[in-house]
Amino acid sequence: MNGRAGPPGPSRPPLSGHKLALITFALPLATFMQVVDSTIANVAIPTIAGNLGASYSQGTWVITSYSAANAIVLPLTGKLARGFGEVRVFTASALLFSLASFLCGLAPDLTFLVLFRIFQGAAGGPMIPLAQTLLMNNYPTKFQVLALALWSATVSVAPVVGPVLGGFISDNHHWSRIFFINVPLGVLVAALVHPVLGPRESPVSKASWSALSFAFLAVGVGSLQLLLDKGKELDWFNSDLILGLGISSVVGITFLIAWEKHNPNPLMDPDLFKHRNFTVGATLISLGMMLYLGTVVLLPLLLQTHYGYTATWAGLATAPVGILPVLLTPVIGRFGGRGDPRIMISAGFLVFALCMLMRTGFAPGADLKFVVIPQFVQGLALALFFVPITSLAFIGLEPSKMAGASGLFNCLRTLFGGIGASVATTLWERREAFHHSRLVESIDGLDPEYLRAMEGMNAAGLGESEALGNLSRQITAQGHIFSAAEIYMLCAVCFVFLIAVTWLAKTKKPAAA
Repeated sequence: MNGRAGPPGPSRPPLSGHKLALITFALPLATFMQVVDSTIANVAIPTIAGNLGASYSQGTWVITSYSAANAIVLPLTGKLARGFGEVRVFTASALLFSLASFLCGLAPDLTFLVLFRIFQGAAGGPMIPLAQTLLMNNYPTKFQVLALALWSATVSVAPVVGPVLGGFISDNHHWSRIFFINVPLGVLVAALVHPVLGPRESPVSKASWSALSFAFLAVGVGSLQLLLDKGKELDWFNSDLILGLGISSVVGITFLIAWEKHNPNPLMDPDLFKHRNFTVGATLISLGMMLYLGTVVLLPLLLQTHYGYTATWAGLATAPVGILPVLLTPVIGRFGGRGDPRIMISAGFLVFALCMLMRTGFAPGADLKFVVIPQFVQGLALALFFVPITSLAFIGLEPSKMAGASGLFNCLRTLFGGIGASVATTLWERREAFHHSRLVESIDGLDPEYLRAMEGMNAAGLGESEALGNLSRQITAQGHIFSAAEIYMLCAVCFVFLIAVTWLAKTKKPAAA
């Protein structure tokens, strides 16, 4: 890579022939690889945690650490692209992502795995926004809508493949292969993209940005994520460490907001929140992703720990959520801008709420249909969620603010998704402890049903201690099922609340963007 950039983007003719075919394959593949990696570990958490001697809640650090690091680096994408060139940054991101994936597969314990996942999330931060930018900037104008539809379909199909692939690998191979499969893909992407787009590198200029902005962001977000991950183990604010992390998070985020307001080259422009639609859109994507990804992490844990599902079957049971987005997202992206996006967003949140209500009926004997049907229907909610909210958020923004708004919007989406995973697993465990104690208190040693259950287990050859242990496991399972139902009910109420928030946005139709 030399230090010179190619001519400015607008003066370059679009690609054609085999070069166009190569980037049509390689750039969506990069997006597919990263989105798969953000979901592939969901169903493998019990396997990874068990193999590394960690609890299920500790296993979720594999997901949350990746999300936090990804969110911190996302706002830097524009600055890095201007300072080094879009193609160089994208290529470096793909190669570093492959290296980080290789290290994740070699991790000897949970501590190293989390550290390497942080590296992986940071390395992959620029990959998705730059993949979309490079695809659109090098495609013929008349086919750009088709290119965007292809990119959207890739993003939609990845969550289907991720859980299934993660489950299959966990059940039939060592969990490390979940990460090793990224290595050849990342190298292939870099090998295909750089020779084609390297000579068409974007102009390079001195990118002014403040290291303090990044430091405040890293301290604020990193401390918050660590607080959420460690709080359930250390009894929250009764721990000096958790208290210190809480103070660090508040100080870091407060200083970031204050500093960015007076920074001539802000990393994240706080003035964007003066635009009502951006504020509403950012709120919807943040809280919506927090609720959705919290339940995404919770469902495979519940299926594998208390319903006897293997990782493969947990992946297959959760995969139908991606079927409708694959079919509908390109259509919504193409025609959705012609109507009021608030209607589609409201419909999406309503479907989300109904699916959460369907899951409150979990019972010990729930069959596969009980899991698959809400997952399939929830795909409609996802299709009505991402594209319309993005459209709503950018209504009325000046073109000069679009790049900064996109970075901040995606940062919040990624960050709150990781927070949702931590909050959901924490609530699940705390409420299980509450229900466990209540169920134990309700057991009467003279109760006929209790006596019959003990007699049945004794007749099956279990001694008294074994029978009591089996009873304790059943109580634990009941407690987890009750707590999951409460979380789903809470999410349903929150999704209905988000419908009301949606209508705070302006009704003016968006300009072409």
